[in-house]
Amino acid sequence: MNDIELAVFVADEAGRLLLDVRRAGKFEGKALGKEGDRVANAFIMDILRRERPADAILSEEEANDLARCSVDRCWIVDPLDGTREYGESRTDWAVHIGLAIDGEARLGAVALPGLGVTFDSASPPSPQPNNGRLRMLVSRTRPAAEAVAVAERLDAELVPMGSAGAKAMAVVRGEADIYLHSGGQYEWDNCAPVAVARAAGLHCSRIDGSPLRYNLANPYLPDLLICPPSLAEQVMSFVRGIPAA
Repeated sequence: MNDIELAVFVADEAGRLLLDVRRAGKFEGKALGKEGDRVANAFIMDILRRERPADAILSEEEANDLARCSVDRCWIVDPLDGTREYGESRTDWAVHIGLAIDGEARLGAVALPGLGVTFDSASPPSPQPNNGRLRMLVSRTRPAAEAVAVAERLDAELVPMGSAGAKAMAVVRGEADIYLHSGGQYEWDNCAPVAVARAAGLHCSRIDGSPLRYNLANPYLPDLLICPPSLAEQVMSFVRGIPAA
């Protein structure tokens, strides 16, 4: 398998495992999320270590081994993005399998197992233009103040949703227009989604327009903007105009 085929295979299979764990009914709520994380992570790490032994791996569920920073190729994965939603038997959770090469999100696969679909950077859909009111994605539990303020300036409808991957793929699918996040993320939250969104022709950057960089010693990546290129400068200008808290 080439890299993108591997990413899709791993995302699909991890998603199936997660659905099996949930259907088994042995765990509920937070315990279900914890077990799902464990099972999916074990599968992903086993496959990637076997298929790409020379590559580094950064997983949310593994210790941060800084030796990865000296490796050009690093798989950046979130075995279960949206643990809360998964534990609540919702569909807005995801599996992220991304590959960063020289610090750039080069390719990725994002599975939405609850919806039965997987998106990848080799064959992303083309988002359809929205001729109606703009739609901005926000966290269903803790909407970022900057996103709410920008939505007010744009007269955009707020669309609450769970995981970062589900939000990013909603823009890719044309179900929303803007994903603006400023509440703090990590590389595994957006590497694979950014690879897919960028391949779909969307703008992807930090909220100040600076590039998203991966496989850094500190994987904290505070903010993110995914939207059509035609909206990017307007959104970033509104962000710049928000008074500091």
